Amino acid sequence: MSKHGGNEFLPLNIAVLTVSDTRDESNDTSGQALVERLTEAGHNLAEKAIVKDDVYQLRAIVSKWIASDQVHAVISTGGTGFTVRDNTPEALTPLFDKAVEGFGEVFRHVSLQEIGTSTIQSRAFGGIANGTVVLCVPGSTNACKTAWDKVIKEQLDASHRPCNFVPHVKISQAQACQTRG
Repeated sequence: MSKHGGNEFLPLNIAVLTVSDTRDESNDTSGQALVERLTEAGHNLAEKAIVKDDVYQLRAIVSKWIASDQVHAVISTGGTGFTVRDNTPEALTPLFDKAVEGFGEVFRHVSLQEIGTSTIQSRAFGGIANGTVVLCVPGSTNACKTAWDKVIKEQLDASHRPCNFVPHVKISQAQACQTRG
C-alpha cells in the first residue's frame, strides 16, 4: 500500500506529442520536459513525436496511439491557444469516448497563480479514448512543467487517492476510486 492508502505505483507507457510548426528535436524543450518528468516518475516513454499543427496529422498519430495496446496515456503540448494555427482541441476532442472537463479547469486554476488571468487563453483539455488517457497542455515549457508537477503526475499514479486515471487505462488492474469517506 502507498502512503495515500491506495495501490502501489504502476508504471504506464506514455506517448508525448509536440504540436508545432517550428520545433524539432533540437529545440523541443516542452516535449523534453514532459519526457524527463514522466521517466523520473517511473513511467515509460512509449513514443515521442513532433507534428505540424494540422488537424489530420494530429488525429492520425493520436489515433494510432489510442489504438495501440502498448500506449496507456498520451500527453500533447502545443496547439491549445487561439491563433489560426492552434487546432489541437478541434483535432482531438472528436476522438474521445469521454471528456475530462476537470483537467482543463484544474490546469487553469493552478496556472492562475503563475501567469494571472492570461490563463484564460489556455484551452488545455483532456479525455479518455479506448482506455487511453489523453491530456493536452499549452506549448510553453513552463506550462508543461506546471501541468505535470501539479496535475498530471498524481493523476497517472495508481497510489494517488481518492482517485486517479490508472483504473481507466487498458492494462489496469487497479481499484476504482475510493470514497472520500
